[in-house]
Amino acid sequence: MALEVPARAATALALLCGLLLVLLLASLGTGSTAIGLGEALSALAGSASDRATLVATEFRLPRALTALMAGGLLAVSGALLQGTTRNPLADPALVGVSQGAGLAVIVLVVLVPAASDAWRAPAAFGGGLAVAGVILALSGGEARGAQVRFLLTGIGLAAFLAAATTAILTYGRITEAHEALGWLSGSVRAAAWDEVRRLVLATLAAALLCAMAARPLAALRLGEDVATGLGHRVARVRTGLLVASVALASASVAVAGPVTFVGLLAPHAARRIAPSGPGLHLALTWCVGAALVMGADLAGRAAFGTAHVPAGLVTALVGAPCFALLMLRTQRKDGS
Repeated sequence: MALEVPARAATALALLCGLLLVLLLASLGTGSTAIGLGEALSALAGSASDRATLVATEFRLPRALTALMAGGLLAVSGALLQGTTRNPLADPALVGVSQGAGLAVIVLVVLVPAASDAWRAPAAFGGGLAVAGVILALSGGEARGAQVRFLLTGIGLAAFLAAATTAILTYGRITEAHEALGWLSGSVRAAAWDEVRRLVLATLAAALLCAMAARPLAALRLGEDVATGLGHRVARVRTGLLVASVALASASVAVAGPVTFVGLLAPHAARRIAPSGPGLHLALTWCVGAALVMGADLAGRAAFGTAHVPAGLVTALVGAPCFALLMLRTQRKDGS
């Protein structure tokens, strides 16, 4: 039986892919070094000066690809977290998962400076998973009012983790602390090809997870009883999706730092652009998240000249009012 793709969703997916290409080209042509898009493309083709080739291939292209994949991973992580907890306000960065992953990486960078960068992703995964488990245990699962408790518990835990991170940075060596501060701001400025390769592997894993998660997520949308009747082991499905969400967020955080609000906003934006089944929704969400982080990084470079404004700061400035609107909308739905 052929897979039917709604025309609106297919059109939206094609337009989003086109937008990502435009943002990629804009990223190649934007920066503090006076190298335009034409020269950057010539550098990629191997027909430009050594200086242009260095800037385009070793700085701008890895940075753009890192923003692309880190944003997509965060967005899908948020969609899985929202689907698993049935909480529309769940976001890896908002409820402390990203902060837990970040704290684990900070401990590694500051207290074990000799550790290889390859250990960042496992450390981030362990920290994020521990925080997710604590939040779920304290929020009461499916009990009445659990959505609000989930959010409040996560926000409180995120504040505690942020304080712990600050304490470690305060008493750490200045060189490691300076490196960690840049990473904590949600910056892709220092991205290199090693990070791109790790994110490619994580993105391929995310694509496989999305294909596997589509049917369980569709069942969970109908409620636990229906999902159980369809043959799904709900507890096992929720655990698997939660671990997958934390793994994807950790892969992104390990490279780009905790970029806030992407995991919250991208799933909602994708749903408004083109309502669709879980599989297509995850694909649209990935594209929206990638566009958000690429756009934020590009805006941080283009709007402030030589001053570097991290993508995480831009997404925070844009995401905070959007989060407030989502809160109001959720309260109205609950009250109606």
